[in-house]
Order: sequence, then C-alpha cells, then structure tokens
Amino acid sequence: MPEQALYLKWRPLSFDDVVGQEHITRTLRNALARDRIRHAYLFSGPRGTGKTTMARLLAKAVNCTHADAGRRPCNACHNCLAINENRFLDLIEIDAASHTGVDDVRDLRDKIAFSPGEGSYKVYIIDEVHRFSGNAFDALLKTLEEPPDHALFVLATTEIDKVPATIKSRCLQFEFRRVSLREVTARLAHIAAHESLDIDPAALELIARQGTGSVRDSISLLDQIVTDPAERVTLALTQRLLGTADSLHVRELAAALVAADMALGIKTINTAIDAGSDPRQLGQQIVGFLRNVMLAQTASATLIEASDEERHHYDELAEQLSRSQLLRAIRAFNAAINQTAGGWQPQLELELAFIDSVQQPPEPVVPPAPAQPAPPAPASRPLSRSEQARAVSQPAADNAGNPYERAPASDPGAAPAFSAAALHQNWTKILTQVNRYDRNVGPLLHHAHVRHIEGNRLVLGVASEFFQQRIATPDKARVVEQAIFDLHGVKLRIEARLFADVRPPAPAEASPPTAAEDPLIAAARSLGGVIDEPAAGR
Repeated sequence: MPEQALYLKWRPLSFDDVVGQEHITRTLRNALARDRIRHAYLFSGPRGTGKTTMARLLAKAVNCTHADAGRRPCNACHNCLAINENRFLDLIEIDAASHTGVDDVRDLRDKIAFSPGEGSYKVYIIDEVHRFSGNAFDALLKTLEEPPDHALFVLATTEIDKVPATIKSRCLQFEFRRVSLREVTARLAHIAAHESLDIDPAALELIARQGTGSVRDSISLLDQIVTDPAERVTLALTQRLLGTADSLHVRELAAALVAADMALGIKTINTAIDAGSDPRQLGQQIVGFLRNVMLAQTASATLIEASDEERHHYDELAEQLSRSQLLRAIRAFNAAINQTAGGWQPQLELELAFIDSVQQPPEPVVPPAPAQPAPPAPASRPLSRSEQARAVSQPAADNAGNPYERAPASDPGAAPAFSAAALHQNWTKILTQVNRYDRNVGPLLHHAHVRHIEGNRLVLGVASEFFQQRIATPDKARVVEQAIFDLHGVKLRIEARLFADVRPPAPAEASPPTAAEDPLIAAARSLGGVIDEPAAGR
C-alpha cells in the first residue's frame, strides 16, 4: 500500500492539534461542554486553513461517547475510530462543486429524515457550498430552517460573498484566518522531527513563507521537497526545488534600487532567472521584501517576522529610500507579478518594473487656466425693455468673472497714465464693447469725445449738462471703464466735462453720415458684416 501524503497523515485528530484557529476551537469546545450544539454551521476562509478538518472534528465530538464532554473527541471510542478510518455511516461529506443541482439537494432532503444508524447525530459536511446553484440554495433553505433534531449541517466555503444572505442568517458563522509564519514553521518542524527528516530551519521557514498562511499547502510543499528521507535538505536545495531566488539576489536588487543603479538591477534580475528562479516567485519575493521595508519605514520593524539582524537591515533601507520611491517600486513589481505568466520573455516585466522604480516620475503638467469666453455678440434684433433693464441692472465684470472695481481717481494735473491718441484710434471698438454690456450707454457716447487724460482721469467733452449727468452716473461710467480695461488693460476713471467747442449732433433732417463716419456701421464691419451701399440713382 503506498505511503499516505503528509498533509493527510498529519491531519489534526483533536482540537489541540489545530494550528492557528484558537478563536474557533475555544468556542466549539465551550459549546460541546455545555451541550449547546447548533443545527447549522458555516465555516469560511482561505484554502488550507482547516475548515473541513474542523468540520470532521465537530462531527467526531458530537458523536463521541466519552463520559467527559470536555475531552471529546477522545479518538478511542468506536465512533471516533470509525470517523478516523472513514467508515462512519452517519458522516456524509458532499462536494458542492459536483452536486450543484436542485435534484441533489432534494435527494439529500429526502434522506435526512432517517435517524442516524451509529451515532447521536447525522452530520452533513458540504464543501465549497458557494458552488450551489440558486435553485439548490432555495431547496436547502427550508431544510436549514427546520432540520430534524438528529441532523447537523456544516457548510464550508472559500468565497463567503457568494453564499446568499438567507443561508448565512440560518447558520452560526466562523471565519478561519491565515496562520502566522511562526506557527506554520513550528508545525513543519514538529512533522520533520517525527518523520526523522534532516532539514535546515531556514528551509522550513522558506517553505512556510511559500505556503502563504495555508498549513495544508505548506505541508504539501514539504512533502514535495523531501524525496529522500536520508538526504539533508538545505536552504539552497529548497530554493532550487521551489524556484525561488537566493535572498542575496533580492538584497542586491534592493541595493541597486537605493543607488538608482539601473545596470546592476537588470543584471541581478537576469542572474537570478538564469540560476533557475521562477520570475513570478522572484517578483513575489521582491514585493515581500519591499513591504517589510515599508513596514519598517511607516510603523515599526517589530511587525516583521524576521531575525534581529534582518530587522536592522530593513531599518537601514527604510532610511535610505524615500517614501514615494518605495511605494512606486512596490506597485510596479506587484503589477509585474500578474503579467509574467503569459509573456514570451518572462523577466521583461520585472526589468520594466525596476526601471520604472528607478526613474524619476515626470513633473505633473499643470494645464493653463481656461480662457474666459468672450462676451456674446449683440443680438441682431433690438433688445426688449425688460432685457434692457436686466442688462443695465447687471454690473460689469473683469476678465476673471469678478465684479469690476473702479479705480480711485488720481489727483488733478497728474501725468497721463495712458495715451489719449490710442483711445481715439480704437474708439469704435470701445463703443462695440460698451454695447455688449449695456446698449443704452453707446448712444450717450455719441455726444462725447475724448479730450485728454490727467493721471488716470479720462476727460470726455460733452455739449450739455444732460449728457454730462448721464455719462457721469456710476453704473454707466463703470461700463465705459470696463470696456477700456478689456481692450487696453488699463483702469481709467471716466469724467464728463462741458466744453463750448463741442458741437451737438446734426439734426434729424440733415444728411446721414457716411458708412465710414457712422460708428455703428463701423462696429458691424468689425464683426464681419458687409454693408451693401445703394448705387447712385436708386
């Protein structure tokens, strides 16, 4: 008969043998001592953490005939021995992955009514229960709600989020956790000692790390490595068989990262791959190493499960690496791990990750502030009285959209702050801009002209007090000042004065001005309009 696999041979036979799940074993033991057994349990957690094993221990405990409830399971009575030898008829293990249909659950429901043949309870262990279909869960729901007194259900799953809430609410839930590195290493050492295996402690620790918190996976790796019990298993042999890199390579890569030595980092990666390291395993080792550096930098090296010498090394690297570079390297190598499997050049992703970690990220480009859209062009139709009133009531705004603030007037006789000739040349454009803010101000400016500038005072000459008072009102003066600021970028203060040489506009019956003289026509031309002048004689 072939020898049994180590993970089956060393499967826990009592609650004392279970590793790393004390919060569950203590609760179940107390329930057994007080005879508070529930009819349904739901065990969830990562693979290899003891869910099915705990279910079998519970099945043994509830059917154990030992007089002392605190010592159950005893592994000595008839029922315990029958379960250990897989011949106990009242323990039914169902693989939900191969029994997903509603008919399978109905068959289970029909058989559950029969009383147990050997023990006190008929125990149903449903492994990977999340693989049930929706109809199968519906069929199981009624059985879980009102089971027979002799029936006990233990549901196990690695994906608790796929189990319906209606099923969860009818079960007593226990969450299994990943086992710590120290506990897995101690368990492996215990097995190696009883199996008379000659293996280095460093090799056991590496196996436990590769198991990632799964006791079953770690024991399976130990079984894979120990092909000859008489051979000494060293760390180098373990690294070669598991495809992991020498820790020296990882340290050299970290040193290259600190020194920003791109050539050394690429050479170290290729040396590790050429020595037989698996690229994915190497990436995982690098991420684990850099994570320890991050823990030493952000929290404390005491959180790291390592020797004092290794913790001191992590502290040194934490002082030499900046936080941003360390986080960038962890993210880059973590992303590379998921892309190394299908590539034709497996180490390429690791090389690119190292280059990205060494290179300084480009400075973020700050986009320029969006330009403020130009004010809308005047409508082709005349504004209604209500629209004119709204336009007059709205104050002018500067280029940033803020209300325009008038500049305080300078002292009389000061040197001009701007050229009056420039305003003469662009007066038509100023009128156009004024009309965009308030169409009532433009006609008033037809009765005024630029005289001169004193400091920041723009003196406009008018012929009557009526136009002087109208132009000088704060709301209308602000519109003119805003239009000048939009076109010339200078804040002037409007001031209307009476001048005798200012001629009033021509009477209505006088001949109309030519197109070149009419400011409104000039404004229309500046907006792209074409004036169709009548031909002579028409």
